[in-house]
Amino acid sequence: MTEAPSIQWFPGHMAKTRRLMRESIRLVDVVVEITDARIPFSSRNPELPRLVGDKPRIVLLNKCDSADPEVTRAWCDYYEARGVSAIATDCRSGKGLKQLDGVIRKVLAAELEKRERRGMSGAPIRMMVVGIPNVGKSSFINRLAGSRRAKVEDRPGVTRGRQWVSLDNGMDLLDMPGILWPKFEDKTVGEHLAFTGAVKDDVMDLELLAMRLLELLNREYPQLLRERYRLDDEEVEGIEAFDLLELVGRKRGMLMAGGHVNTERTAIAVLDEFRGGRIGRISLEKPRVRREAAADGEK
Repeated sequence: MTEAPSIQWFPGHMAKTRRLMRESIRLVDVVVEITDARIPFSSRNPELPRLVGDKPRIVLLNKCDSADPEVTRAWCDYYEARGVSAIATDCRSGKGLKQLDGVIRKVLAAELEKRERRGMSGAPIRMMVVGIPNVGKSSFINRLAGSRRAKVEDRPGVTRGRQWVSLDNGMDLLDMPGILWPKFEDKTVGEHLAFTGAVKDDVMDLELLAMRLLELLNREYPQLLRERYRLDDEEVEGIEAFDLLELVGRKRGMLMAGGHVNTERTAIAVLDEFRGGRIGRISLEKPRVRREAAADGEK
């Protein structure tokens, strides 16, 4: 098995985001945290509970159409068991987002009742939207706003500044720039973020990253891997990671002069196809009580 790479990426604007969040949290009623349904643990910043304090939180398991549906249901159950509302969504298509309004009003029921008694029922509900880069925040905002209010790109770090967006349902939405972990203590976390594109590819060894991904898929989702790249069981049984990368490249005809496989081009193709959901519905992480509880700020 190839060794997991050590990945660290904490640009200066991430530190600025933490300061903005501390300054802005008093302005909002609820925090909507968007995570990647394929890596719900790795795509949650462990600093978030401390940053948002006692504000109610709702977790969106986004890109659910690219994730294993059974695993996503397990994550929803995990959060609900801990008193945190969780919704499986796909913000590009709008799947699951119709539930959000009702969930927000349920979470804020006591606050909304208090406003009603004070004659302030017309005041907008203010939500802060947070999440690491590339989990789909811009798609979420565009879908709720009914127009392209935020720029969408499939690369980390596009949303830079803080911006308010008014919605038709009487809510105001505060978009925050993406905030990554300041340091990945667990190499697997950094690797999973890199698999999904939350860490910039230009700081990565893409061939090593693709090799690690192929190893994982061959172990956890072997049938999907075989179907996508037309591999036979005999070809991949006990195969080393680099040989698997070469085999995929050869099957795809990604050859150079002399018949050698262009492994760099193959690596890029494998990563792009995983990120685009073209290999199949794949989840890289399942709930594990002790580790995820720590990320939620639980004792």
